[in-house]
Amino acid sequence: MAVSSAFAGAKLETLLLSNSPAAAAVSSSAVALSPSQTRIICKPTRTRRALIPRGGLTIRCDGASDVLTQTADKADPNSVSGSSSPSLSALELLKTSAADRYTKERSSIVVIGLSVHTAPVEMREKLAIPEAEWPRAIAELCGLNHIEEAAVLSTCNRMEIYVVALSQHRGVKEVTEWMSKTSGVPVSEICQHRFLLYNKDATEHLFEVSAGLDSLVLGEGQILAQVKQVVKVGQGVTGFGRNISGLFKHAITVGKRVRTETNIAAGAVSVSSAAVELALMKLPESSHNTARILVIGAGKMGKLVIKHLAAKGCTKMVVVNRTEERVASICEELKDVEIIYKPFSEMLTSAAEANVIFTSTASETPFFFKENVSDLPPVGQETGSLRLFIDISVPRNVGSCVKSIETARVYNVDDLKEVVAANKEDRLRKAMEAQAIIAEESKQFEAWRDSLETVPTIKKLRAYAERIRVAELEKCLSKMGDDVSKKTRKAVDDLSRGIVNKLLHGPMQHLRCDGSDSRGLSETLENMHALNRMFSLETEISVLEQKIRAKVEQNQK
Repeated sequence: MAVSSAFAGAKLETLLLSNSPAAAAVSSSAVALSPSQTRIICKPTRTRRALIPRGGLTIRCDGASDVLTQTADKADPNSVSGSSSPSLSALELLKTSAADRYTKERSSIVVIGLSVHTAPVEMREKLAIPEAEWPRAIAELCGLNHIEEAAVLSTCNRMEIYVVALSQHRGVKEVTEWMSKTSGVPVSEICQHRFLLYNKDATEHLFEVSAGLDSLVLGEGQILAQVKQVVKVGQGVTGFGRNISGLFKHAITVGKRVRTETNIAAGAVSVSSAAVELALMKLPESSHNTARILVIGAGKMGKLVIKHLAAKGCTKMVVVNRTEERVASICEELKDVEIIYKPFSEMLTSAAEANVIFTSTASETPFFFKENVSDLPPVGQETGSLRLFIDISVPRNVGSCVKSIETARVYNVDDLKEVVAANKEDRLRKAMEAQAIIAEESKQFEAWRDSLETVPTIKKLRAYAERIRVAELEKCLSKMGDDVSKKTRKAVDDLSRGIVNKLLHGPMQHLRCDGSDSRGLSETLENMHALNRMFSLETEISVLEQKIRAKVEQNQK
């Protein structure tokens, strides 16, 4: 990322030198180079844009380290006065190369994350933050010198921290160290598995997460509820500010829109959900609510089958299992569903009363053979006089010989794979449609953020006008003498405020924009730059610098 050659002056020299031991280490051996030889390359663990270093001085900034690595093709001998000038410090090199990032008026949205795609569950468990601890985590993160706003998205599949950073690289370093301190995981291990995304990439990532495009099961709906919970918990929490709350609220809108317009969540993509979907496909629609359901096995797969049945509207079923405890725990989770427990000794009796039978056990021998099923009483006309066996066990719980019985239909895992594959292919097509929606929504969010760029100018213009007002007011009151009454002083003060407010009303109106209209936004930004030039507001102290100074001073107390 080449840095512009325009330089706005010295910023935060005392802060940087006092807080960066690496800078002091580099200063003793640094060489002076011309601005044209200087480049800064930011090296995140994961980025969507390749950063190509060029010739000259290369400074690599990594969130895990404060060390500055230099590679110089050739030093400029004219840049240092051999005997009288000391070696330039790292900060002075940055000044010379016009690389003072603190002069930028806009902070960055950054996500520092670990997910099921990048980190093992053992690490995610250590880094996970319970929902009840999210407000505390936000407060601690915003207490860091370069973090202004924060949010935590911690689920079983991901641990992601979203921040508004006053400095990208220092912010990443501080957050990574905080994660290490709170979890006990070394910084080096976190850096090995984390991913870093900035601004537009961070925005699109959260939109993809909310839409279910980053989930193990494409389009699953639980993550949208978890994103909503971040907003719910963050309401009223200091540090869950305008940028971050706006980002998460927009992500909820995107998640809803993707699911509505693409129907990406439709279609089973797991064996258990496919088993239920297949059964409903084979049953007459009129019997969906009256079919007598039997589930054999309440292990992991059996439990998922029960949950998918409940999600499809099944309100009563019989569950056969070796122990009653597992069935009882499922009953606690699904209190609206009538689940009747039966021991394995009553399996055939229960099968005789059912017309749809799901099997999901670890048994190495089948439970049903041709002779067992032939002895079962016939089923009613509501299911087409057919008894369905949906066998998702490996090894199979239903013998292949059962297929020869005219009144029985047997489906196994291989039959379900076709359903799953077809649905996965369909979801991938819908995911491409979702990406188009995300790109569109990302542009809208970026436009909204762009509209916030005028806020520093508004603050500076008001401060500029207020200084003039106060100075002129004091001159006026001093000329009026000491015997001026409080009422008169207040009247003069109100008069000066009224004049300033009326003069500022027009410029302020032309600095406000909601970002929904690109043309209006462009004009607003042009007005901002014009006012900055007219009133020399660009020479004012950087708003970011003010924030960083305030944070450092507060933390040093």
